[in-house]
Amino acid sequence: MLNKKIRSPIKKIKWGVAGCGNFAEHSFLPAVLISRRSKVTSIFSNNKQRAKQLANKFSISNYFSDFEKFLTSEIDAVYISSANINHYEQAIMAADAGKHILCEKPMAMTTEQAKEMIDTCKKNNVQLSVNYVLRYHPVVLKAKEIINSRMIGKLTSINMSFNINLPPSENFRYNKKLSGGGALRDLGTHLIDLLLFFGGEIKQINGGLDNIIYKEDVEDYAYATVKFKDSGYGNFNVSYCNKRALNRIEILGSKGAIAIDNLIGVKNEPSKISILLKDEAKRVFRRRGNKMLYMLRSVQKAFLKNETPLVTGEDGYINLKLMEELERQCS
Repeated sequence: MLNKKIRSPIKKIKWGVAGCGNFAEHSFLPAVLISRRSKVTSIFSNNKQRAKQLANKFSISNYFSDFEKFLTSEIDAVYISSANINHYEQAIMAADAGKHILCEKPMAMTTEQAKEMIDTCKKNNVQLSVNYVLRYHPVVLKAKEIINSRMIGKLTSINMSFNINLPPSENFRYNKKLSGGGALRDLGTHLIDLLLFFGGEIKQINGGLDNIIYKEDVEDYAYATVKFKDSGYGNFNVSYCNKRALNRIEILGSKGAIAIDNLIGVKNEPSKISILLKDEAKRVFRRRGNKMLYMLRSVQKAFLKNETPLVTGEDGYINLKLMEELERQCS
């Protein structure tokens, strides 16, 4: 009789989700359902009925409207998906309770708050990551590998756009007291993260904020040019006022170029990376996949091993500092 090898149970991260907005409901929670190493065991909302609704929908054992009680439940990590104004307080409390933290972007309302979040996590020996979900996608990692290999030569410029249709509503993003800002803090922060990931340290940022279509409390359009410390420039534009847009990333070097399509603002088509080099045929690679699942697999591995995640609290701090500088220029 053959001895059957008994597999040990897969260790899972037990998540608590703080905030029951659309992104948690339609992006994070569905990704957890198909992850082998994550499980949501508790959910929190100031609106207890909303917490109960999502708990029932996703078969989550515990739901709370009291954040302190939520933190005493059986969880290893907290995904903070609440309005921006709540990130700081919830992160500090979660870190003091010994929980790893995945925080939505921007990580805080101010760099002072972000610094305290980082320090508190270090003091409590817990990991802090900010959900810059685009960085984890295979086409982004491939582009980073190509840049580092100098296949396209010395970096000269990076151009990015992220434009969506988001008319004014009761969504917290249009309330400056809750969000801290509009298109820049909501969309531009993703592109700043990619600029930092691809181009390295940014020594200068200049740009503008505007209300082109929606005359609201926060900007519906933002643009910027950055100068990298090592080589080249980066440009981006973001907006809430485009019903259809060609959101694209173009990375230019002295020997070639990279283009990334269908990564930003696209759900149902495979992302595509095109590589153009002198005297060579264009190479194209496509990759279909769930952006949140790519992120979750990386973050849960870091949390399970208590290792530094791909995106750190320090990354979030630098990102926020650049946004504050741009906002200061426009005030």
